[in-house]
Amino acid sequence: MNKPFKQHLIDPEICIRCYTCEMTCPENAIEHDDTNVVVNAETCNLCMACIPVCPTGSIDEWRVVESRDAAYSLEDQYSWDELPEQAEIAAGSDTDHMEAMDEAVAALLADAHKGAGGKAKAPATAAKPSINLYTAGKPAVAKVVGNYALTRDPEHDVRHIILDFGGQPMPVLEGQSIGIIPPGTDAAGKPHLPRLYSVSSPRDGERPNYNNLSLTVKREAGGVASNYLCDLEKGAEVSVTGPFGATFLMPDDPNARLLMICTGTGSAPMRAFTMRRQRTLGAASGGMVMFFGARTPDSLPYFGPLKKVPETLLRSHLSFSREAGKPKEYVQDRIRAEEEQVADLLADPNTHVYVCGLRGMEEGIEAAFTSIAESMGESWSALRDVMRSEGRYHVETY
Repeated sequence: MNKPFKQHLIDPEICIRCYTCEMTCPENAIEHDDTNVVVNAETCNLCMACIPVCPTGSIDEWRVVESRDAAYSLEDQYSWDELPEQAEIAAGSDTDHMEAMDEAVAALLADAHKGAGGKAKAPATAAKPSINLYTAGKPAVAKVVGNYALTRDPEHDVRHIILDFGGQPMPVLEGQSIGIIPPGTDAAGKPHLPRLYSVSSPRDGERPNYNNLSLTVKREAGGVASNYLCDLEKGAEVSVTGPFGATFLMPDDPNARLLMICTGTGSAPMRAFTMRRQRTLGAASGGMVMFFGARTPDSLPYFGPLKKVPETLLRSHLSFSREAGKPKEYVQDRIRAEEEQVADLLADPNTHVYVCGLRGMEEGIEAAFTSIAESMGESWSALRDVMRSEGRYHVETY
């Protein structure tokens, strides 16, 4: 009798095509074309190395098939716009074998998800996103209409880059990303893969009702895409893929409260959320709280404009880890300092939490939330999982 087979798959609706899983997989079981990222069932050994590095949770998908021979082929997966539903398994399948496999996979996932964002889910009221309209094989071509310095720290050169798409549609929602294809080839002589950047403007554009958007880009030493983008002059043309991302979206419910936590360029989607609320609800919308961390005020993107946002719209808490003459403070320290306000937000079923920035920030934030939840008589892990299942907890780190 053929034994049921639990096949590892990737959700094409949620995947942002960052290819981190492909670069991480020790078995070379993950590959991609211009459309999808897929898993080869013949070589995947369920090692789970790809799970914790995925910023969206799209890699954490499984379907049980009748046998390994009946697994979805690469051709099948490349053709998908969305995952197929779980098919019924014929009576008489080896349930003992399947249960044992479930237990093994669950144990591996539990370990792999330590400190990770887990599987994401979009807010119930979020708008329906457009996904993967442009691919590496058929990219959109955008024109640079602005490239502005956001920081005054020479070691942290962060740029605000505005791209205009002319007559090409680029419907992007707050929280989505686009891919930038650097020109040239890599060390192996292959064209560069797209690099993903979060959009920092709202859905109606950096300039309202124009077909444009903005990116927040930090120059990285040796970074192929970041240096390319940061050096672009007005009028230059850029090859763009996307949009990507179907879960790190803001609710359209005006009564939803947003708790946003970010560092550095992780502020990009938070800026988009804030501008969207400001344009649609006005300065009195309220319900938005942001914890924003950087080394110094000079290295914090949007520091000046952020200070001008009225508190009736956004309550911002800034923390600096290298400010002269002051003790180091990280976002988790500021979260603890504002325990009463954060506890009120976490207890409210209308609150949506967004975390974006460097992966190393997660551990400190988790510890802060754990402490605050305990003061409320709650288990943070249980509360977090409920919020995630309701589309109210979102993590995107890199």
